[in-house]
Amino acid sequence: MFLTISTTGSAERPATDLGFLLHKHPEKAQRFSTSYGTAHVLYPEGDAERCTAALLLEVDAVALVRRGKGKGRGGAPDAALAQYVNDRPYAASSLLAVALSAVFSSAMRGVCNARPELPGRPLPLRVEIPALPARGGPGLVGRLFEPLGWTVGAEPVALDGEFPQWGDSRYVRLVLEAETLTLAEALRHLYVLLPVLDDAKHYWVASDEVDKLLRAGAGWLPGHPEQRLITSRYLSRRWSLTREAMERLELVRLAEADDSDVEEIDNAVAAETEAEEKPTPLAVQRREAILAALRAAGASRVLDLGCGQGQLVQALLRDPSFTEVVGLDVSVRALTIASRRLKLDRMGERQAARVKLLQGSLAYTDKRLKGYDAAVLSEVIEHLDLPRLPALEYAVFGAARPRTVLVTTPNVEYNVRWESLPAGHVRHGDHRFEWTRDEFRAWARTVAERHGYDVEFAPVGPDDPEVGPPTQMAVFVTAQEAKAA
Repeated sequence: MFLTISTTGSAERPATDLGFLLHKHPEKAQRFSTSYGTAHVLYPEGDAERCTAALLLEVDAVALVRRGKGKGRGGAPDAALAQYVNDRPYAASSLLAVALSAVFSSAMRGVCNARPELPGRPLPLRVEIPALPARGGPGLVGRLFEPLGWTVGAEPVALDGEFPQWGDSRYVRLVLEAETLTLAEALRHLYVLLPVLDDAKHYWVASDEVDKLLRAGAGWLPGHPEQRLITSRYLSRRWSLTREAMERLELVRLAEADDSDVEEIDNAVAAETEAEEKPTPLAVQRREAILAALRAAGASRVLDLGCGQGQLVQALLRDPSFTEVVGLDVSVRALTIASRRLKLDRMGERQAARVKLLQGSLAYTDKRLKGYDAAVLSEVIEHLDLPRLPALEYAVFGAARPRTVLVTTPNVEYNVRWESLPAGHVRHGDHRFEWTRDEFRAWARTVAERHGYDVEFAPVGPDDPEVGPPTQMAVFVTAQEAKAA
């Protein structure tokens, strides 16, 4: 396997700065041991005007077969099919991607202690790979690299030059050129996309591959138009890992769109509370009140918006009258805990067909939420800043528009009854506000009038004659449905 990286320069900015970035001296040829052979780094040319670094991976075919026997852990996808005749030692693949990461690890991270100003500087780059398997052809090569700022040359390699009528092979000769990318960005692109184009990996893909993908894809993968294909192929089409990666990438996209940190958005469940919590009596009463209201509304397809750790989803699934239950939350951590709680990986086919967990933000409209009988916002609105509430209102009541919407939220007047709650404090550190009964009802009536709903109110928990119930619930029903009733 062979790959070259070239750059040009001048007397003021010599091209040999490439040696500092790669941490490999242009005047030396170096070799590095890998699990499947030996990697050589050398410089075919190196002066102020032009510098080229070459990575030659000399694969040990015997070691490749020995490590790749079978389809179990460590198995190579192609080895079981053709262990004696295959392209693994010759064509660029995940073997070369792993060698790039091992040999140029500091360059890939953008680290250069000797010249710290260099890693952030875009370079005129040219990458050449003489033999690259491309399942999807030159067209897919362009769709993967061009959105990242590369000019792509992908020349198909004929099956046999002596017999042109046989057509082209699945290999291309790849030439990439860019003027606006840093070397670290270029290496991360290659590390991810080489095995994606080959659509195979020489090692068992485990859960840590998701972290590798997100690290190498930081800054470019969340917005890539072929994100799903890249993610699926990089993770060897393992559905559970692909779903996890897509959820985490969506969280990154939402954070960027919101100009926030991922940790700030993904705060629905603190790390130290990931263990299942015992529900408080009020939490049980709240779920029972919600279930009763949904049954009274005749709902069978229900959305739990802001589903958190999935307690309500679990309660809904216990009742066969709810034929479809969708839990949506912005927090990947919360959805992961919900998945464990529901035992989705062990759930029977019929039960699994009733439930779906989605990642999304209620600050944006989402076509996946349309057409449901009812939606529940249980202890959700108080986690939003007040200026964001209109966006949630439109996304739920205007765009999704289920026939029934249930909203529960704390009653701040009741807080004086909590002996453990200091005066003036809200019940949860992430609550942006807590409303009185009058404030909640004023908001609910305004929303109902604006979007064509009727609304009624019900207490949840003990209804104190002085301060009201601990939780207040609004039941919204579309005006047409209310008239029909």
